[in-house]
Order: sequence, then C-alpha cells, then structure tokens
Amino acid sequence: MMNKILLIEDSDDIRENTAELLELSGYVVETAADGIEGVRMAQQNLPDLVICDIMMPHLDGFGVLQVFSNHEYLSKVPFIFLTAKTDRSDMRKGMEMGADDFLTKPFQEVELLRSIETRLKKKSLQRTEGFVDAELQTEVSLAQKALNFLDFTHFDGEKRTHHVQKKQSIYTEGDSPSRLFFLEKGKIKTYHTNREGKYFITSFIKEGEFFGYVDILENQIYRETAEALEESVILSISSNEFKDLLKQNIHLEIYFRKALTSYLMKNEKILVSMAYQSLRIRVSMALVELAKTYGKDVNGPVVIRLSREDLASRVGTATETVIRTLSDFKKEGLLEIRGSEMTLLDVNKLANLRY
Repeated sequence: MMNKILLIEDSDDIRENTAELLELSGYVVETAADGIEGVRMAQQNLPDLVICDIMMPHLDGFGVLQVFSNHEYLSKVPFIFLTAKTDRSDMRKGMEMGADDFLTKPFQEVELLRSIETRLKKKSLQRTEGFVDAELQTEVSLAQKALNFLDFTHFDGEKRTHHVQKKQSIYTEGDSPSRLFFLEKGKIKTYHTNREGKYFITSFIKEGEFFGYVDILENQIYRETAEALEESVILSISSNEFKDLLKQNIHLEIYFRKALTSYLMKNEKILVSMAYQSLRIRVSMALVELAKTYGKDVNGPVVIRLSREDLASRVGTATETVIRTLSDFKKEGLLEIRGSEMTLLDVNKLANLRY
C-alpha cells in the first residue's frame, strides 16, 4: 500500500512541482493551499506524513503543527517543514514544537525524498517494533548537534570573543581565511575594493548571522574585507574546526551550502540591477535591504544609520548622486533625513517603485 503525503504550500508553482515529484516517486499526494485547509484535510483523511510551508495566509506552519500536537491521532504523523527562510530561531522553534525535519527552499529533490523516507521508516519501526534503530538515533543526534552549533552564542566548542570598534577590520581582502565568524552584537559590512581603490559593499551582516564562510567553503583567499559599522561583539572558531564539523554533520553542510548559494544569488541580483535598473530603483533596493536587515518591523517607519558614502558604495554610484536621490525621496514623502540618520516612512512603497 502506497504512503499518503499531505502537502500544505501556498505557492502554486512549488505545490504543483513538489506534488508531481512525490507522485513520480510512488506516493499518494493530497495538497492544500493554506494551513486551515490542510488541517481540515488531515482530520478527514489521516496522512502518513505532512510536508508544510511556514509562511502562509490564514494559519501558518507553526499554527498547523500546534493543531497537530494538540490531537493525539495527528501528533504521531511525521511533520516536515519547508521554508524559504534560514532563520535559526525558526528552525529551533519548529524542532521544539515537534517537527521531524526542516528543509529550506530551494531544496534538492534527493534531500526531500531522503527526509521523507527516513521519517516514514522511523514511523514504521515505532509502530511495529516500538523502537528506533541506531541509524535513526544517529540522524536525530546529528540534527540536534547542528541546531546546537547554529545557536552559536551557546555553542560549547572552543570559540573566541572579539570586541571591535567602529571602522575596525575583522578580516582583510587577500588574507587566508583562518576563522568562521558570528556577529553576536552590532553591525558589520563586507566590501570588495577594485584596482582604482573604489569599494563596493557586498553585504550587511546583522546580529545572529555567520560571516566569513564563503571563502572557507570555496577554498579561496578572502575576496572581501569585513569591517564594523559600529562597536560590535564577534564570536569565532577556527576554519579547520569548522571544516571538520561540516564533514561530520550533513545537516551543517547543507545549511552552509544553501547560505552560500543564497549569498551568491543575492549579489548576482544586485549586479544585474546595477547594469539594468534606474538609479532610483537601485537606491530604493538598497534602502529596503537595510530595512529588512536592521529594521525590527518593516510595516512601520524604520530608522537607518548609514553614511552616504556606504550607501553609494552599495548602489554603485557617486555619493553626490545618492544625496540627490535621497532628497527626491524626501520630497515625495518616502523618508525623513536628520543628519546621518534616515527614517524610511513607507518601506513597502519603496520596494514597489516602478521607475
């Protein structure tokens, strides 16, 4: 008898493509476009396994899992989260609520199928023999170790603490990567300098994020410099220890490989926008990026503290040109300016500028 999977996903394309993959792999698939519909379908026709997105209208993935946890017959159904986010707090929250696995989009087909197979095997063993074999215990142990590492502030390995001042470099372009870094407090920028001495900001790092892993994973010298935007506290471990941990734990390997892919795709998108988008669009994109990185709530006013030079560097234009564009945005009621401080009044409107 074929196993039945309930797929709860609000994206039509992802839902249809994933359902097709599962059906071709020999599973019976039922689909739901939101959490409420998914819960109703599970109550009417108990699935063998659930795959559920987190960010959905009406009832999100955490809400769906909570409903399952509150019903004895649903609580025993293996539950796999799919999400476009790699937020470690979301991962830990999901695992603590009882999720069996957590896959970030875009996921590899083999990765999803392996997770499904493992969870169904575990369910079968628990039902027929009442125990989980050593392989599954190892799988659970590796997942927990990965979560413990990603919660790096509380990681009990040999790590260093670095207190850095504003404008102080953490590592420099051209050096050999020796450590993996984690921003515990403050703000960091990374930038690349060209032959003429002009610099281009490649990323903004926020609290709770790892950085410096890109060139470690690609076995390259540093291709960018990391510098503190304000007084910051940074934790780190040696790159050799980091590599060893990746070799030992497939969950960590997948997490950082996906983070690398996301980083490269984000910067490719920025380079394309610099080539084809208008200056207004490029400046608005940079402001929205800053709001999403450092703002607490993008649905309200967001205060940004960044020099005009750094903003121009992220956009790829002259400082004077950025100043004129910001002045235009101010006249249009999109932001307020007080010295070096900018208050974005409507982030959504900035994100949806057409020209």
